[in-house]
Amino acid sequence: MSKIVIVYHSGYGHTKKVAEAVAQGSGGALLAIDAEGNLPEGGWEQLAAADAIVFGSPTYMGSVSWQFKKFADASSKPWFVKAWRNKLAAGFTNSATLNGDKLSSLLYMFTLSQQHGMLWVGTGMHPSNAKQHTRDDLNNLGGYSGLITATPSDASVDEMVPGDLATARAFGQRVAEAATRFAG
Repeated sequence: MSKIVIVYHSGYGHTKKVAEAVAQGSGGALLAIDAEGNLPEGGWEQLAAADAIVFGSPTYMGSVSWQFKKFADASSKPWFVKAWRNKLAAGFTNSATLNGDKLSSLLYMFTLSQQHGMLWVGTGMHPSNAKQHTRDDLNNLGGYSGLITATPSDASVDEMVPGDLATARAFGQRVAEAATRFAG
């Protein structure tokens, strides 16, 4: 079985809930970036041992959080020795609006993965974009490059859109399938 690590920052708990759903779908381990932008003890070793790394950050002001950026900058040490080369990578983001420039965050994560020589995995899902579809359908926001979710700014973690969390679990399954196929 492939080792998948979901490394993420969550400012208010919403991105953490998405990370947990991705972990449920993938069977992966969660690795939280703290409020100061640091990994816990053993975090870098956990990433070194992973076959696939899923990046997660809220979208703030059109990009990843500063805490995620600090983590990304600190990844220059594994970059220097090509420690993540040929690992699988994927990414997700959450913000309050349906668009909110989430693609900028995904592109940041994609660029990070490419600088590390990683192989990117998208959602592999068609969007639910017909009149009959609702926000509770899979991939209602239409993410291809990575998982995108939206939580209204005044919504609690418990009020997150069930369809977004189901999409996160399906995305996790996609990463796990890709990791198994790639390892096989």
